[in-house]
Amino acid sequence: MHKTRIYFLLSLALCFLNLHAQQRDPNFGVTDLEQLRKLQIAQMAIANLYVDSVDQEKLVEDAINGMLEKLDPHSSYSNAEQTKKMNEPLEGNFEGIGVQFNMMEDTLVVIQTIRKGPSERVGILAGDRIISVNSKPIAGVKMDRDTIMTKLRGPKGTHVMLGIVRRGVPKPIYFDVVRDKIPVNTLDAAYMIRPGIGYIHLERFGATSGKEVTDAIRDLKQQGMKRLIFDLQANGGGYLGASVEVGSQFLKKGDLIVFTESRSTQRQTMDATGGGEFTKGDLIILVDEYTASAAEIVTGAIQDHDRGKVIGRRTFGKGLVQRPIPLPDGSMIRLTTSHYFTPSGRCIQKPYEKGNKKAYNEDLDTRFTHGELSCIDSIHLDSTRVYRTLKKGRAVYGGGGIMPDVFVPLDTARYTKYLTAIRRHNIINEQVLRYVDEHRTSLKADYPDFDQYVAHFEVPQALVDSVISQAAQKKVMPKDDEEKEKSIPDLRFLLKSLIAYDVWDRNEYFRLINTQSDIVKAALKEWGKD
Repeated sequence: MHKTRIYFLLSLALCFLNLHAQQRDPNFGVTDLEQLRKLQIAQMAIANLYVDSVDQEKLVEDAINGMLEKLDPHSSYSNAEQTKKMNEPLEGNFEGIGVQFNMMEDTLVVIQTIRKGPSERVGILAGDRIISVNSKPIAGVKMDRDTIMTKLRGPKGTHVMLGIVRRGVPKPIYFDVVRDKIPVNTLDAAYMIRPGIGYIHLERFGATSGKEVTDAIRDLKQQGMKRLIFDLQANGGGYLGASVEVGSQFLKKGDLIVFTESRSTQRQTMDATGGGEFTKGDLIILVDEYTASAAEIVTGAIQDHDRGKVIGRRTFGKGLVQRPIPLPDGSMIRLTTSHYFTPSGRCIQKPYEKGNKKAYNEDLDTRFTHGELSCIDSIHLDSTRVYRTLKKGRAVYGGGGIMPDVFVPLDTARYTKYLTAIRRHNIINEQVLRYVDEHRTSLKADYPDFDQYVAHFEVPQALVDSVISQAAQKKVMPKDDEEKEKSIPDLRFLLKSLIAYDVWDRNEYFRLINTQSDIVKAALKEWGKD
């Protein structure tokens, strides 16, 4: 008998023995072993008997993905590299050189160095161009962003030699950087938006979110904060534990924050832990159609306990709990195992059809088409799923997502089609990067205080012209002069905001864009009624 066939039959026999052993194991569960045998036989047959050689790793990955695609929209598989990349923003740190950068054509330009990070310690500055890593060029070689990041990152304590080109310095200079743990912040803005009113924007719920929010609240209270606007717009969620930590800052000890239910386990409840930094002051939560998961948990808990007012638009409706199942090669299955429910009993998850991910992904487009995002009369609340808040007995509705107490329509006419097309082609970001690269020193010198920048800086006409010129080269043109003129004020504002982000940080960026945010204005108006 052919050796391959003998190997195949022996392996198959071993599989059957293992399966029978697992069947006797009470911890193995209720798996249908006949179906598992079919799957293993199919994989082994293809690997050993198929006419051409096959990539067994890809074969198995395709099989896993094929199974998951028939389930809910959030069960997923990621290979080892994808898993690591996906977890980094939530785990609170990664190991690297500590710079924020952008690509100008094919050259890496440092936008900012992380405060007290490895690069700042050795003297690397914003505006520096990294042209080589360990004597190997990364500029002018058409290297993609992910490959560059792989070269810059590495285990804590390892050395990397960076070749730097600096404006005003005739020759490249070299820095020996010792990689270190680099913090990844999840909170990107915290400031006093009005006297007595603080503002916090949380981008996602990660391992450090609880501490970041706690520290921000303490700092704002020292600045005289009595009321807080907590902005969860575009917050896609993250760790369940982080949502409990953040929610505990606003609720009393023992207040229910969320509970989960599943087919295989009993109901699990998560309560506020007590000792929160802002359990009494006036509170407003800002949400939109991109607010999801852990962000919806916090929003729902605040609303159900009548702790604060929710302002914005109906949230995304992601209320499925994924359990990470690590696989031996570092890959991972994130399998949906239960549902999230708010304290009043509302299921956060919006309806979906198993296996129909396309319709699920197009849900926001459907909301837009039906007018839900722009007109309150187009919102159809499910009268069969009415719940009551826990203290005031107000009616709140289930059926997917969190419906705000105060609806703020999406301003669909704010940006012209011309300006929207310019933004879609990334022209504004590219031109801002060039402008800041040339004027960073003078901007810092002329506007040492950010308030001076807000009050006095005017976007130069040359920068506006460069954006319009680049757009024309990419065949992005206004339909007429009226559309062009209507676009210019918004273009100037976007340019000014992005310059602020590159020269200062996201905190200053939010300070600017919030001056034109309809949802933020609605929050301030609520308290203006007092």
